[in-house]
Amino acid sequence: MGLSLSVVFSSIAGYLLGVDKIDFATLVLLAFGGYFMVGASNAYNQIIERDLDVLMDRTKNRPIPAGRMSVNTAFAIAVIFTVLGVVSLYIINPRTAMYAAISIFLYTCAYTPLKTKTPLAVFVGAIPGAIPFMLGWVAARNDFGIEPGTLFAIQFFWQFPHFWAIGWFLFDDYQKGGFYMLPTGKQDKGTAAQTILYTVWTILASLIPVFGFTGDLKLSYVAAAIVLVLGLFMLRYALLLFKKRTVQAAKQLMLASVSYITLLQIVYVIDKFLR
Repeated sequence: MGLSLSVVFSSIAGYLLGVDKIDFATLVLLAFGGYFMVGASNAYNQIIERDLDVLMDRTKNRPIPAGRMSVNTAFAIAVIFTVLGVVSLYIINPRTAMYAAISIFLYTCAYTPLKTKTPLAVFVGAIPGAIPFMLGWVAARNDFGIEPGTLFAIQFFWQFPHFWAIGWFLFDDYQKGGFYMLPTGKQDKGTAAQTILYTVWTILASLIPVFGFTGDLKLSYVAAAIVLVLGLFMLRYALLLFKKRTVQAAKQLMLASVSYITLLQIVYVIDKFLR
C-alpha cells in the first residue's frame, strides 16, 4: 500500500508540473491507473517469489506464502489490475499507457528474476521505479522530452541510496532468500561509498532545472536552495552510513531518502504555481 501510494504521489506531482490547466478527470485516471499498475507489478512479483518469500521474516506473512491466497487468485488479481491500469492510462493518452506497460514488464520480467542473480538488479529496477515521476508529465503533455527526462533522472539516481539503505538494514533477511541487493554484496565501505556517490548525483540532477535548459521544467533560485538543503540533509546520512556502517545508520538514510524525494516533489510543484 505504501509503495502504491508513493507511486501515485509521484505521478500526480509530475502531472501538476507538466499541466497548464488541471483536468480533474485526467488526475483521477492517472491516480487509479498508477495504483493499478504498481499493484499488478507487486502481485506478479509475489507470485514469482512465493517460494523465497516464505524464507524471509519481512515477507513470510504475505498472502501467498502464508496460505491465505492461492496462486490462481493472485494471478487473476494481477491480470485484472493490469487491464484496469492500462485502460485507465490509455484513456489519458496511449503514450502514458505505453510507458506504464514498459514499467510493469521491466519490474516483472527483468528486475524480479535478476534479484537472486546479480546486484545489477537494483540498476534494472531503478528504471521502472523512476517512471512514475515522468509519467505524470507525459500524461499532461502527451510528449517525452527534456522535462520528463529530467524528472526520470532525478528519481532514477535517488533509487540507489534508497534501496541500498534498505538492502543494508535487511541484509540478513535478504540473504535467507538469496537476494543480492548491495553493489559489493557486503555491508562494507565500498557499498557505503557508492551510496554517497549516487546521493551526490541525485542532488545534482535535482538542481538541473535551475539553470534554465530543461525546457518548461524550471526551478527558481529559492526553490533550488531549498532542494540543495534537503539534499545535503540526505547526504549527511549517507556520510554517516560510511562512517558507522550500522543497521541504524542505514535505517536513518532510508528515512532521509523518503523525506527527500517527497519534499522535493512538493517544492517543485509549489515553486511552479508560485512563479
